[in-house]
This record gives sequence, C-alpha cells and structure tokens, in this order.
Amino acid sequence: MFTGIVEERGQVVSVTPMGDSARLVIRAEIALSDAKLGDSIAVNGVCLTIADRDAQTFTADVMAETLTRSSLGSAAPGVQVNLERAMPAHGRLGGHLVQGHVDGTGRILSIEPADHWTLVTVAIPVDLARYVAEKGSITVDGVSLTVVGVTDDSFSISLIPTTLRETTLGERKIGEIVNLEIDVIAKYVERLLEARK
Repeated sequence: MFTGIVEERGQVVSVTPMGDSARLVIRAEIALSDAKLGDSIAVNGVCLTIADRDAQTFTADVMAETLTRSSLGSAAPGVQVNLERAMPAHGRLGGHLVQGHVDGTGRILSIEPADHWTLVTVAIPVDLARYVAEKGSITVDGVSLTVVGVTDDSFSISLIPTTLRETTLGERKIGEIVNLEIDVIAKYVERLLEARK
C-alpha cells in the first residue's frame, strides 16, 4: 500500500525485453535507503517488487499485463520516474490509499500555468471516468492528487509548485501519456451496490 506522496525522482537505467515481460533497472537513492529484496516500490504509480539491487539501483520484473496497462511499456533508459516506498503500518497517510495497481492511462490534453499553480487536464478512458468525482482523489503517475473538475471523458487537477518541482509532472507535455489509478473505495462501492441488485 502506498500514499501517493512521491519520495524522489529516479531514472530508468536499462530496459531488457524478456518475451512476455521486461526487466527494468532503476537508479534511486531515498527509495533504496532501507530497501531489501522483495520490498515494493511504486514506479510512476506501478507497484514493483525488488528482484535485485546494488548501492545505486534496483531491478524489477514487469509482467505483460503491467506493460500493456501502464506507461512502463514505453519506458526507456534516461527517463525519470516517480518513486515511493510502500507505507509502513505506523506511517502517516499523507495522500490517499494507493494500491500501485494502475487502472489505465490518460493523455494530457492541456497545461495552463497560473501565478501559483498549474491546471492540467487529462483525457481518461470512459470506463474509468465514472469513478472520478470532483474533490475526489486520483493517482497520476504515482502522485496523489485532488480532482478539481471532471467531464464524461476528462478530469482536471491543480499542481502546486512543490508537486511541479518534486515529481515528473512538472516536466510533462501536452499529448504525453500518464498512469492513472482511481480511488479503490469507488470500485468497492460499485461492486457492493451491484451485489445488492
């Protein structure tokens, strides 16, 4: 379980295709400070397991489902990624409950800078849009954010200077693809309501 509060920006060192999967090597500092084999690290919002590590990098295997459903399928050496270690049981829930199970991807439609924040609008697949609510939570590339506007096929988020500076979202461009994880509570509510029918 994660919170969507990014701890650092890491960098993809290498990507090795392995048929129906891929092996990623990622450079990190904070995320590796107490990491051991088998630990989970969210990479742009995708929960990955440390399969190997050294002093500066960790290696993770990414299965076909994840490569297809997330932007990690197009990861390349040199690309920066948002990193967050799994939340300890005694930790603070600074963002919202994030599983690291990406539901799909969205495309950045517009970026509108203002004096103290930047408004970003993201296209979202219709089958995910029903879970997004104004003032609700959504995870974009592993960052816990509050939805400030929503339509049938898009949503808007306001990014403060800290988010723009400390995460990769400050470098995103119109047309780029981002990972999306909708609020897990919305999915459970829908499932429970279906069961009552």
